[in-house]
Amino acid sequence: MPPGNAVGRLARVVIIGGAAVYGLTNSLFNVEGGHRAILFNRIGGISEKVYAEGTHLMVPWFMRPIIYDVRARPNVITSTSGSKDLQMVNIGLRVLTRPMSEKLPEIYRTLGTDYAERVLPSIIQETLKSVIAQYNASQLLTMREVVSRDIRRILTQRARYFNIVLDDVSITQLTFSREYTSAVEAKQVAQQDAERAKFIVEKAEQDKQSAIIRAQGEAQSATLIGQAIQQNPAFITLRKIEAAREIAGTISGSANRVFLSADSLLLNLSDLEIMKKK
Repeated sequence: MPPGNAVGRLARVVIIGGAAVYGLTNSLFNVEGGHRAILFNRIGGISEKVYAEGTHLMVPWFMRPIIYDVRARPNVITSTSGSKDLQMVNIGLRVLTRPMSEKLPEIYRTLGTDYAERVLPSIIQETLKSVIAQYNASQLLTMREVVSRDIRRILTQRARYFNIVLDDVSITQLTFSREYTSAVEAKQVAQQDAERAKFIVEKAEQDKQSAIIRAQGEAQSATLIGQAIQQNPAFITLRKIEAAREIAGTISGSANRVFLSADSLLLNLSDLEIMKKK
């Protein structure tokens, strides 16, 4: 056998073997978990079939797989918007988005693989500005849940037009200008001062009513005592005896020896005799 024929035959074997290896290795593609794939055909373009997870066949060179991550991904957008009362509001929004798996061919034709960067910033900015403009600054603080619900409703409708699903929308930041914050703090301080002044006024009114009631009670007591003295003069004597008993009881508890006259005890026997004669 001539040497030339052997070399040619070996070259053919090498070429055929290399082509077989190339075809075998490039005719398979893998779709990982949480991903989907579509095939680009050099002749027919994008196919409408969406490939799920696993290993799939394709024609080498004529077909090329395009892999999409269909898991929810967070996107954080910040915006400065004007409220209904013309206050500047700095708001941060976090959205979880994912593409519609069955619409991947259309997404690739219209938006490409970077669909989130193309669509989300514009629709989120527009939605935030339109919703924030419907509320006053104070309402944005007290009705935060309602504002978040409105933003989610509008964003969901806008994103569905681009075949994007929104799994969650939440407000992560809501701040106002320094001037408005200072004004709110000053208002709170003024309200606290007003409440304190109101408490002082109410306390003074209560003290006034207490003094009036106490004076009325003392006047009524004096009237009753006067009537008792007029009706029975011995009433004063009874009061003197009670006072003397209290004084004696207090002094008896003392360690020192004390001598008191009848006048000090408010119990003068001569006065008692005079009152008896009367």
